Amino acid sequence: MAEDSELDLPASIAASWGLRERSGKGPKPGLSIDRIVRAAVAIAESDGLGAVSMSRVAADLGASTMSLYRYVASKDELLMLMMDAPVAKPPESRPDEGWRAGLERWARELRVVYLRHPWLVRVPISGPPITPNQIMWMEAALRALTGTPLEEGEKVSTVLLLSALVRSDVALFADLQDAARTGPYLQHLLRSYSRWLRTLTDEERFPAVRAAVDAGVFDEAENGVFVEPEEDYDFEFGLGRVLDGLDALMRSRSG
Repeated sequence: MAEDSELDLPASIAASWGLRERSGKGPKPGLSIDRIVRAAVAIAESDGLGAVSMSRVAADLGASTMSLYRYVASKDELLMLMMDAPVAKPPESRPDEGWRAGLERWARELRVVYLRHPWLVRVPISGPPITPNQIMWMEAALRALTGTPLEEGEKVSTVLLLSALVRSDVALFADLQDAARTGPYLQHLLRSYSRWLRTLTDEERFPAVRAAVDAGVFDEAENGVFVEPEEDYDFEFGLGRVLDGLDALMRSRSG
């Protein structure tokens, strides 16, 4: 992987920060990192992440595959840059907003971004964030924790935990959407799930599951609620419990 000589950064990452422009000998006129990333994102948006390849991007740009490597050293590097493109800027901090409200807003807005671009959660996590927009989102979450009794490492761990919560929630939604598109099984399962569980379980072997069944917890699945992103009860419940735990930890240190 080519690197920036001063910062020891991959050249394309340095370019994403405006530190330099990646180029090579005799590049195709008009080709740039920005154009390559935008073309790759367009493919992911229309055909899914699996359709993204260096050869497909090159074809869409009317360039040779080898010419892309003058700007982006590998597909992994391209994926890293792609993750930064649709994220844009994080929510602005509000001076009258407490840490909890700030993190709630941060997590909800990140979730909206992922729901708009679900291919983002298909990108394998290969390391910590390093591109500009990703770092700005980390900054926004860490800033919300300024003045709290958490240690700096704990603040970073909090951001990681919330990011994982958002990502897993959207990944589940994306999986269900994929299943719904590929065949009728999911809708059949949802319509029948509560009835099947009621038939297959009993209070002796599965007392906890049966209690949930008898309480009607799974009846909502019959209406397809599990594949609607607007129905975010599970996400809000998880987010609330994470923040409750942080609140309890902070109170234990403040008192």
